[in-house]
Amino acid sequence: MQSREHAPSTDEIARVIGAGAEGPKDHRLGLRHIPFVSAILLLVGWAVWQFSGSATARPQYLTTPVQRQLLEIRVSATGHLEPTDEVEVSSELSGIIREVLVDENDSVKAGQSLARLDTEKLEAEIAQARAALARARASVRQARSTLEDAERERTRALELFKSRSNTARDVEQAESASTRAQAGLKMAEADVAVATATLEARETDLEKACICSPIDGVVLTRNIDTGQTVASSFQAPVLFTVAEPLNQMELQVDIDEADVSLVKPGQEARFTVDAYPHRSFAARLTKLRLAPETIEGVVSYKAQLRVDNQELLLRPGMTASAEILVSRTPNALVIPNQSLRFQPLTEAETQSSGPEGSLLDRMLPRPPRSESHGTDERTQVTDEQTRVWVLDPSDSARAVPVTVGLSDGERTEVVGGELAEGQLVIVDERAAESE
Repeated sequence: MQSREHAPSTDEIARVIGAGAEGPKDHRLGLRHIPFVSAILLLVGWAVWQFSGSATARPQYLTTPVQRQLLEIRVSATGHLEPTDEVEVSSELSGIIREVLVDENDSVKAGQSLARLDTEKLEAEIAQARAALARARASVRQARSTLEDAERERTRALELFKSRSNTARDVEQAESASTRAQAGLKMAEADVAVATATLEARETDLEKACICSPIDGVVLTRNIDTGQTVASSFQAPVLFTVAEPLNQMELQVDIDEADVSLVKPGQEARFTVDAYPHRSFAARLTKLRLAPETIEGVVSYKAQLRVDNQELLLRPGMTASAEILVSRTPNALVIPNQSLRFQPLTEAETQSSGPEGSLLDRMLPRPPRSESHGTDERTQVTDEQTRVWVLDPSDSARAVPVTVGLSDGERTEVVGGELAEGQLVIVDERAAESE
C-alpha cells in the first residue's frame, strides 16, 4: 500500500537545528554558526525532497513465466571405488618363504601357487607319521595272530574239559586269554587310526605350505619376499591381497540421512573421478545398507553401485563424486526457487514510512530486507503447502497458494494449486522509481 509523505513543518526543523523562538542573544555568535545551520538546512531539504518524491513511487517486479519441462532430481554422494570381491591371503603355517611365484598386478587363477614355504621339516614329519602308521599296522597283525592262538587254546580247553582231561580252571584261563587277545586287537586297530590321522594332518600341512589364490583375479599387493620368516602363532599375517577381475567394480558412497528415503536399488547414477575430470561413468545402485555410519555427529548410510570397467580406466581406491537419479518427470510444471523465497513489503513496513513517522525516522534509511525466506534449496520436500506471488494485469502482486514437490536446487515442481503454465511469478523486486 502506498501513501504520500508530508513536508516537515517549521517547528520540526527548528527542533532539529536547536533554534529557539526568542532568537540568538549574541549577534556575533549567530553569525559564527551560519555555515553549520546552512548545512543542516540543506540536509533537511534533501531528505524532504527525497521522501516526498518517493511518495508516488511504484515498485517494479522481476517475473518469470511458469513452464513445463523435464525435471530430474539427483542425490549427490561421494565415495571410493573398490573391487567387487577382495581377499587377503595368509599362511596358517610358520616357516621360511622359499619361493615367491607372483608379483603385483599379475593375473592369477583359483588354486594357483602364489608362494611356497620351506618344507624340509614338514617332509620329515610326514616320514615319521608314515613309519608310525606302518608300526601300528604291524601291531594289528600281531594282535590278530595272538587272538587266533587264544581262540584255539580256548577251544582245546573246552574239548579236554568235556573228556574230563582238565579242570574248569583251565577253561577259565583259556577264555580270559582269548578276551585279552580281542582287546589287544582293538587297541592295535585304534593305533592304526591315530597314525593314519596323524599322517593325513602332516600331508595337509605340506599342502598348505603352498600359498595359493582362492579366487580368479589380480594381485593387488604383495607383502612378502623370498627368505622372509612367516610367524603365524597368534595372528595370521597377510601375504597377498587378491581382487576379482577389475572389469567389474563397485562404488561405495555415503548417502546423507536426509536423502536416504529417495534412494532405492535399481536407480541409475553417473560419477566422475579426479583422474578423468571431463568424463563421467555410468553406474547402477545395487544395495543400500540398513546399518548407519556416524562420523562427527553426521549420520549416513552406505550404498553400493555396480560399475562396468571394461576399459580398465578405473582403479581401486579412486575417489568418486556421484549423482544418483532418484526422480525423472518429463512434463513437470516448474517454478524457479527464487519465487518461493520472494516476499514483498508487508503492510506494516509500508505504513512505517507514512505520515505518522517522525522526521528522524524518514531521514534515516531502513535496513534492507532479508533475501532468505525459504528452506535449503537442496532439501527435497514433497507435498509442502506454501505460496508464491504472481503479477496481476494491474501490475500488483497477489499471493497464490501452491503445493510443491521435489526440487533440483534451481527449480521446484508444482503438484497442486492455482498456477498455470505461462503465468508470471515474481522472483525479485527492484528499487521503486518516482512517477
